[in-house]
Amino acid sequence: MDRWILSELNSLTKDVRESLDDYEPTRAGRLITNFVNDYLSNWYVHLTRDRYWGSSMSADKLAAYQTLYTCLETVARLMSPIAPFYADRLFRDLTAVCTDAPVSVHLAEYPKCNDALVDKELETRMELAQKLTSMVLALRKRDDVKINVRKPLQKILIPVTAELRSHLEPVKELIRDEVNVKEVEFVEGATSVLVKKVKCNFKILGKKFGPLMKGVAAAVQNMSQEDVARLEQEGSITFDINGTPATVDTTEVEIFSEDIPGWVVANEGTLTVALDIQLTDELKREGIARELKKRIQDSRKQNGLEITDRIRVKLNSDPQTDAAVREYEEWIKSQVLADQIELVPGMEQGEDISFDDYSFKLQIEKI
Repeated sequence: MDRWILSELNSLTKDVRESLDDYEPTRAGRLITNFVNDYLSNWYVHLTRDRYWGSSMSADKLAAYQTLYTCLETVARLMSPIAPFYADRLFRDLTAVCTDAPVSVHLAEYPKCNDALVDKELETRMELAQKLTSMVLALRKRDDVKINVRKPLQKILIPVTAELRSHLEPVKELIRDEVNVKEVEFVEGATSVLVKKVKCNFKILGKKFGPLMKGVAAAVQNMSQEDVARLEQEGSITFDINGTPATVDTTEVEIFSEDIPGWVVANEGTLTVALDIQLTDELKREGIARELKKRIQDSRKQNGLEITDRIRVKLNSDPQTDAAVREYEEWIKSQVLADQIELVPGMEQGEDISFDDYSFKLQIEKI
């Protein structure tokens, strides 16, 4: 992750310098905003948060802090021509303990791109991981699905070419963890799960083919899954319309996938992903455990407990959920720093918590 964000930072530096050299401060500002929001905050810090939580200053924790510092300090210098006051405050706050730092960001050297740190292949991988993660999370939020990310699901299916697979294999586990599924499966060629359809853009194709358009539309509508795959891979396909060749490009049609029972599908450009939304009993138990962990963590915060305080937990016993609590008891205890989880039949005192169709009474006690 450190190598990736530093690569993006140096690519940003190059692009911002070029924008300012071309007297395009608006473009430069948007580049900086996108980097901070999409890459640094919502991705790098999000994915490395566990590294900051360690109780001791390990080498890995130190590297995470140093990388974040480098990003923020460089951003302060990059933005200084277009946000002079905020950039100066950020820079001085960051360098307050540095005895040899300039007293102002406006006296510091403007950043230069270090080409040795730029890895475009790594940037491509992470961009694809971000897009696929966003697509799957959007599927979970769909009105006809509504399965939050704490509930594990079994699988996502991604149709790929050999090139796309080479980009995605190194980030496969990252995608799996972010969308909370057990498996990420890559599929080359046609699959019974992903049934793809092609829809003509009549505005474009009508002008291109004129009187042949009716035959082209019928040929497109009757394309087999193998034909669709060939169109995606080669970028075009040629039909024989009454003895006349008619070539259709991917830019002239819309390729989309249809949902089938038990799966939902999303398309974005050339990317397609299918999410298995069938919940087994095992997945439901794990989902209950994850929800309970979150509610106990929330209760710790509301009760003002320190992050290192250990607790005892009491929950009302319920036949619908007891099996999940006992199966994941050790995991829940490790996550919330509990020495004990007690299931109490008929428990009436405590904090009310609920999710899905389950309701609990919860008590936590600092040890």
